[in-house]
Amino acid sequence: MDKTAFVFPGQGAQRVGMGLDLLKRWPKLADTHYRPADELLGFGLSQLCWTGPAEALRHMTVTQPAMVLTSLAALSVLDERGVVPDFVSGHSLGEFTAMVCAGVLRRADALRLVSLRGKLMASVTEKVPGKMAAVVGLDLAAVETLCAKAAAESGQVVEVANHNDFTQVVISGQTAAVDILLGLVEAAGANRVVVLEIGGAAHCTLLGSVEDEFAAALAEVEFRDPVIPVISSVTAGPVADGDEARACLLRQLTGRVNWTETVGYLTAAGVRQFVEVGPGKALGGLCRRISPGVETYRTGDAAQLDLAVEAFHRSRGTV
Repeated sequence: MDKTAFVFPGQGAQRVGMGLDLLKRWPKLADTHYRPADELLGFGLSQLCWTGPAEALRHMTVTQPAMVLTSLAALSVLDERGVVPDFVSGHSLGEFTAMVCAGVLRRADALRLVSLRGKLMASVTEKVPGKMAAVVGLDLAAVETLCAKAAAESGQVVEVANHNDFTQVVISGQTAAVDILLGLVEAAGANRVVVLEIGGAAHCTLLGSVEDEFAAALAEVEFRDPVIPVISSVTAGPVADGDEARACLLRQLTGRVNWTETVGYLTAAGVRQFVEVGPGKALGGLCRRISPGVETYRTGDAAQLDLAVEAFHRSRGTV
């Protein structure tokens, strides 16, 4: 039997109106997810998800809990409709939602942690301006070489943040160093370069200054052993227990997202269906490019979620 993986998106997939279509179909989500999140975090996160403004939604302190909240709402609908994955994984921030799905983290703890994570990352950007960009058309080794050259020329940090697929690499670092790198990759023949709407740098050594504070917050939270296998996008391998889960969430603050290797692991384990749980469609596209022939489904609106549910039950013979 083909296996199913839930994959959870991170920053960059946010959009004004996310979650609203699901709320219209399943209005109880307001009481089970959205109002509790607003009360927990102390501001109107729900309204920012539904109506924006987009500028506010792009701020890390809002984006991170907003993405987790929207994905958790979709996850609860899938669960009620009997869709239980064989594996879970999350891209960057999405790893927190994956941990909730696998029973490692409680929902409220995940929201608190990503809210703090967003604040800490934003504080670094305020002190050391940075940004991220996706480089399309060059392989990982080529981009790593150019990062080293740009860092040497600028005397600043610029590093590979995400290995998204075989020819899409995201870089992260200080603004001037990233700008130099963008010129280098274009000269090297990159097909396209896209500056990401992240609001700062992520998954690079610039965030080492807030690592201790985030580690202390993680230490105060209970991490349980997974009841569904979690494949970490940091290690591209299974998370053995709660302690390793905590370590992975800390390590990803400064470490690289190895999405290409993660999807490779999942397909080698028999996964043929990927359900992107939350807004956006980028992860499904990456999964198809990494492992051609897999099926991908979305949950950004009710119609998409219906298709995901139908496909899952059809694959299990439970239609």
